[in-house]
Amino acid sequence: MRISTDMFPDTLVNQLNNLQTEQIQLQNQAATGQLIQNPSDNPAAAEQVLDLQAQNQALAQYQTNITTLQTQSTTSYDAMTALQKIVSSASEIATEANGTVPQSQLNDYATQIGQLIQQALQTGNTEFNGEYIFGGTATSKPPFVATTNSSGQVTGVTYQGNTNVNQAEIAPGVTLSTQSVGANTSGSGPAGLFTDSRTGADLFNHLIALQNALLSGNTSAISSTINPNITADDNNITTQVATNASVQATLTAQASLLTSRASALNTQISNLADADLSQTLVQLSQTQTTYQAAMQSAGQIMGMSLLDYLP
Repeated sequence: MRISTDMFPDTLVNQLNNLQTEQIQLQNQAATGQLIQNPSDNPAAAEQVLDLQAQNQALAQYQTNITTLQTQSTTSYDAMTALQKIVSSASEIATEANGTVPQSQLNDYATQIGQLIQQALQTGNTEFNGEYIFGGTATSKPPFVATTNSSGQVTGVTYQGNTNVNQAEIAPGVTLSTQSVGANTSGSGPAGLFTDSRTGADLFNHLIALQNALLSGNTSAISSTINPNITADDNNITTQVATNASVQATLTAQASLLTSRASALNTQISNLADADLSQTLVQLSQTQTTYQAAMQSAGQIMGMSLLDYLP
């Protein structure tokens, strides 16, 4: 078989181009620390990396959701514990207001209860990031609105929220809410913090009834009816505090799992995409040596070919 002398330079040029391309690729890997510069470098690995990166982005969103829920939950918890103190103070007054207490003292107690009602209203209208947290999904307006008499005493409180809560995804297909609605008299759905027909809780009406009973000196109603009602309010709030603590524990556990999963994904991505610098530098040195040897060979071969054709 006769080989054309044109094949020698063509073959050498191809080899030199391949070696130069390999040098550039290794230089880029050494500079960036990345094995894959373009999907064509390793299509299978590139596809895996993209899939792992997508999973990592989803985990980051779940983590963001959890962080937001944790902050909301802490805000709710602080409001609930403040409410517990209000109810505890009201319970103490209701216990002390017996038949031996003079009316002047009962009037002072009524004033204190009026102040506690105002504090409870402020707590019920707690905001987080400009949104009211106890109004269900009606977050743009105060959940509780008070009606007062000419003396400034609260005579009634209206709930203008709803019993729906916002959910956030914390894992694939797993959603969670940290919201507590202010009132729920439907008998189903999320428990109401201030009013719930299932537990007998009706804090504002019970505090208003206590205020009125103190002003009228009706201590028998306080001991027989109002005091037990306030105990029901206290029990309901205590249950909500426990539920909130459980939700926070769930969020903390899930956040830990996400951190571990993200770390594992990053390791997988690194194994697929990150270059081993020492190995890359060795390969680069070898390629450069091979390229220089090829250049020398090319010069010799091309030189011999020219001499052969000289007259």
